[in-house]
Amino acid sequence: MHVHILGIGGTFMGGVAAIAKAAGFRVTGSDRNVYPPMSTQLEALGIELIQGYGPDQLDARPDVVVVGNALSRGVPVIEALLDRGLPYVSGPQWLSDAVLAGKHVLAVAGTHGKTTTTSMLAWILEDAGLAPGFLIGGMAANFSFSARLGAGKLFVIEADEYDTAFFDKRAKFVHYRPRTVVLNNLEYDHADIYPDVAAIRWQFNQLLRTVPAQGRIIVNRDDANLAATLAAGCWTPCETFSLSAGNADWSADIEAGTASRKFEVRKSGRSVGRVDWALIGAHNVMNALAAIAAAHHVGVAPERALQALGRFRGVKRRMEIRGIVDGVTVYDDFAHHPTAIEATLRGLRAQVGAAPIIAVLEPRSNTMRLGVHREQLAPALSVADRSWFFAPPDLGWDLPAAVAPLGNRAQFAPTVESLVAKLADTVRAGDHVLIMSNGGFGGLHEKLLSALRARAAALPPPEAS
Repeated sequence: MHVHILGIGGTFMGGVAAIAKAAGFRVTGSDRNVYPPMSTQLEALGIELIQGYGPDQLDARPDVVVVGNALSRGVPVIEALLDRGLPYVSGPQWLSDAVLAGKHVLAVAGTHGKTTTTSMLAWILEDAGLAPGFLIGGMAANFSFSARLGAGKLFVIEADEYDTAFFDKRAKFVHYRPRTVVLNNLEYDHADIYPDVAAIRWQFNQLLRTVPAQGRIIVNRDDANLAATLAAGCWTPCETFSLSAGNADWSADIEAGTASRKFEVRKSGRSVGRVDWALIGAHNVMNALAAIAAAHHVGVAPERALQALGRFRGVKRRMEIRGIVDGVTVYDDFAHHPTAIEATLRGLRAQVGAAPIIAVLEPRSNTMRLGVHREQLAPALSVADRSWFFAPPDLGWDLPAAVAPLGNRAQFAPTVESLVAKLADTVRAGDHVLIMSNGGFGGLHEKLLSALRARAAALPPPEAS
């Protein structure tokens, strides 16, 4: 069977492509502006990639066209698909029908932390010898690809609340029919499709309606929006997690002065062991608690899960060090919501102490470009010593006014090239440059590293003493 995937360069659709290829289907796809890590994954899998959305790509008459949610009416290939009457389906529905039927699905949902928690959970199950299938919205360092078919009954999936396709406006996660669900947190996001947080809570409640009574819901005890979602209807036993014990089923004691690299895990108040790992930040400890609890539901002892987390190597674009040049450390991070921005900065601050942190932000997400969170930006960035903003002329709202509380700690650049030049001219040895965007940011990371190398090469050699 020939499966043709529209929007194959996205992390979800690229994962669908990897799974379809492993399942024995002939897979082709198309997209625009595909960049690493997904472009390299598709190349490694030997999947033919067509640039753009021209109608001629349908001349091969694939058996089914899997449509990504980035495509809408008016796109030439979509109009040709409908005119020709070819079979088509959304990515989540194809995955549900072709792969997830009969599986024990473990779904990780929430506004923040989905990719990291999904990666942790998949790794715990892998380390326990359970050979799970998985689809992760990023590249976990412990695996070669973002998705695989798996050899057993377990399948771990990052459960996104974004809409499914131009013809199906339900959240993607309602298609997965999970038996184990993680609810990390719930905040207002995706302002391009949801009018308010109540609309997102409604979608989450639809997810809860699909979880069987013999399943399990792992929920952040401290999130008020999740509490309201559960109060609207829940038919499945719940377990809670929190950094403070209280009445939480899973909790953690973080060792002081370790930037959250070391912590003790408790189940119903009883210690089950300690984690000593490479990640930083209290938000990642919360992610770990959720993953441990979900793995426990499918039979992995907490002690075994803790050992696996000690070998967990993180996720690309989550506080990933892209390079150190002339004493300047450059990081790449996916943070694009004020809550995630603040959590990432606090984690870095705990690690580097008083060393200067320069935050660099691209307001790229649909929610950010609509200016929904503009009043939260300055408080979220207060931990940084300086903040640089990519401020294109077509942003649509007054970014300098929104971050005015930062005073002269906020600087702006209208192009990526000018941003590179200004950063390369001002950063110094010992600085930590945290670049945050949910896109490629015009290759800023490598451009900055190259500029720093050029700067270092142009300096005169030190005089001999």
